[in-house]
Amino acid sequence: MIANFTDRKLGKWLPIGALATSIFLLAGCSEEQPQHQMPPPGVSVFSVIDQEVGDYYEYIGRSEAINEVDIRARVEGFLVKRNFTEGGMVEQGQLLYEIDRAPFAAALKGAEAQLASSKASLINARKNLERSRDLVKRGAISQADYDNKTSSEAQAVAAVEAAEASLETARLNLGYTQISAPFTGEIGKSTYSVGNLVGPTSQPLATLTSMDPIYVTFQVDERQLISHLAEHPGTRTAQDTSVEVEEKGRFKLSLRLPNGTEYDQPGTFSFADTQIDETMGTLTLRATFPNPQGIILPGLYVTLQAESHQKTPMPLIPQAAVQQDQSGYFVLVVTPENVVETRQVEVGRRINAMWVVTSGLKQGEQIIVQGLQKVRPGGTVSPTLVNVDPTTGTLSSPASAKPQEQDI
Repeated sequence: MIANFTDRKLGKWLPIGALATSIFLLAGCSEEQPQHQMPPPGVSVFSVIDQEVGDYYEYIGRSEAINEVDIRARVEGFLVKRNFTEGGMVEQGQLLYEIDRAPFAAALKGAEAQLASSKASLINARKNLERSRDLVKRGAISQADYDNKTSSEAQAVAAVEAAEASLETARLNLGYTQISAPFTGEIGKSTYSVGNLVGPTSQPLATLTSMDPIYVTFQVDERQLISHLAEHPGTRTAQDTSVEVEEKGRFKLSLRLPNGTEYDQPGTFSFADTQIDETMGTLTLRATFPNPQGIILPGLYVTLQAESHQKTPMPLIPQAAVQQDQSGYFVLVVTPENVVETRQVEVGRRINAMWVVTSGLKQGEQIIVQGLQKVRPGGTVSPTLVNVDPTTGTLSSPASAKPQEQDI
């Protein structure tokens, strides 16, 4: 019976012991096998490049016509003809309006007749004076009579001069019945139609505006102006500053139109005011741009871009790689050991899809341009070098595209 009891006890605990042994064996095996690790995340990196970049400034400007004039009637009369299309281009000297000539032609004939009569009276007065000169010498007439003849001759001379002036006025008035364009430009809406009575007190008949070339006026902050004068001490006045910039060709002037497109004609500095605006603290400058196609209309708000011809190599990176926090702009740099680190940078101008870096990066360093959301500073990554189209920002592998350099 004791043997049977012992067998039953062994049969009861044997499965439990086997289970415990299995657990220990499994634990031993798990300690011996290495743990599985996740591979570093893959990211696309761009190798920082240096390109020639000049000093660059942008100003909001407004286009202005060089010449703008209100066409007015200088004599009173009825409009009999209009010789232009509203809103069209007219040439210098082109006949625009005609006023009824008949009254002025009649006045001209009357002035001509009056001049002829005055000249005849002058001839008679001179003959009488000549005869009186001999008579007064012989004592045939008194000195008073001679003086009267002298006075009559002088009055006749004055009458001729007055008649000549009246004739010239009549000719001018007749000429004013034809109103011509003082310069080439575009003419606006006609205020009066044919048949209306117009005169010097009437409203302008139309407005004529020159289109080519055209002005762009903009303002420069006084601090920037003082900095420029400090760098160029030979320019003592604002006007000298403009001339110095113009003559030495230090800046290339271009325009960006309101629709974001670049204007294809370069400009030149043409004027700088002589005083700072007290309320705004700015100096008014003006540039002149060719406008042969009439694309730039007066009154447009445009962006004037001034870029120096002298250039300096500076790092250029894709805008997609730049992030911003409370400290400013930063990028994620991949070290030679493939470790991610945060780098604060100072940026300058944007050029298409690229951004000029003024400090914080140097040529050859690699920055992450794709996969930013998968990494953290201090982590390890698996970088893949890519190229970036500087115009569109499109990524491509080095095998499919070479880095594109552009003259900035």
